[in-house]
Amino acid sequence: MTSPSPRVYLDHAATTPVRDEVIGAVTREMRHTGNASSLHDPGRRARRVVEESREQVAQALGVRPSEVIFTSGGTEGDNLAIKGTYAARRAGDPARDRLVVAGTEHHAVLDPVEHLVAHEGARVTWVEPDADGLIGEDALAEALAANGGPQTAAVVSVMWANNEVGTIAPIPALAALAREHGVPFHSDAVQALGQAPLDLSTVDLGVVTGHKIGGPIGVGVLTAGRDQTPVPLTHGGGQERGLRSGTLDTPAIAGLAVAISHAAQHQASHAAYLGELRDALITGALALDAGITVSGPWTPGDTTSRLAGNAHLRVADCEGDSLLYLLDAAGVACSTGSACQAGVPRPSHVLLAMGVPEEQARGALRLTLGHGSSRADVDAFLTALPPALERARRAHAAAARPRATAPRATADHTRSA
Repeated sequence: MTSPSPRVYLDHAATTPVRDEVIGAVTREMRHTGNASSLHDPGRRARRVVEESREQVAQALGVRPSEVIFTSGGTEGDNLAIKGTYAARRAGDPARDRLVVAGTEHHAVLDPVEHLVAHEGARVTWVEPDADGLIGEDALAEALAANGGPQTAAVVSVMWANNEVGTIAPIPALAALAREHGVPFHSDAVQALGQAPLDLSTVDLGVVTGHKIGGPIGVGVLTAGRDQTPVPLTHGGGQERGLRSGTLDTPAIAGLAVAISHAAQHQASHAAYLGELRDALITGALALDAGITVSGPWTPGDTTSRLAGNAHLRVADCEGDSLLYLLDAAGVACSTGSACQAGVPRPSHVLLAMGVPEEQARGALRLTLGHGSSRADVDAFLTALPPALERARRAHAAAARPRATAPRATADHTRSA
């Protein structure tokens, strides 16, 4: 018997519904034929759409149009920023073999870092968060000074807002600190766009994607300052400043521009609305069960230290995966962490880096709100939570109970005739 389709969607941090105006923009452009690199009239028309979209995106993100590089999304943007910058800096100065990276990053950053360590001889210094998941200036300064000092650092990477617990970092101050030492600063701003004020001119390399803000899946942006020259990961037609070769997806880019502009224009009102829903969800959950705690910073009404749409709960004596499946069966879609690591039964590296004991980290539940979310969604979750908790705890207790050892059979060494 198949589960019913989710009636309540609380996983907007993984992906959010495409906006109607975005669908309209993509559909209109899909009716036109033209490669933006072609010189004939249809090609020039496509190029015009791409460049107008680039200007629209640049204005919304606070950068110059020439600094906007269209990509396939957050993962590609992070890989190009990390791997490409490391290669460029190492080629210019072999002593710069070190990556300075927050231990709470998304795997789109962590995995490229681990690749460089395993295959390119890179060293990594982890920037440790505090108990709320915050990366502070003192922690970054300490990491920059370690292992040979700032002169050995190739790039710093700290995400703008954490994708699991929602903590917002003081990115402009952190970027300024890195720049004082001549080290390029990269920030994965995928979760921050639309929920926090975002000016990517304050960083050397910034990354956003479409499908977190109601844009198309499979298109995003890397912003790279004019003085940044990452080594490209792909080679071909030399599109996008030679950093990202490949035929440009004109319809997707047009839809992305609409989504990013909308996210920037409505950020303040959107955050205020989501913040009210988030606070109702957290307050309601805490009132239901004494075994529930909040991960990350949370003060009702505050949307500056934590993402407005993020509620991350830890549930005692419970496995997050079990709770997720029980809520899903009740018609509530949520997650235990990053969708990119879904299906892997391991505690969150973010929570472990924050100092949360492994047993507590296993009881994590991430609930994220977005456009279309309502108070009815919050109420439905709070109604579904108690019975799901009761069943998940029973299952956890049963799994922890010692099993009786069956008597060992006596070996029979006789042979039949």
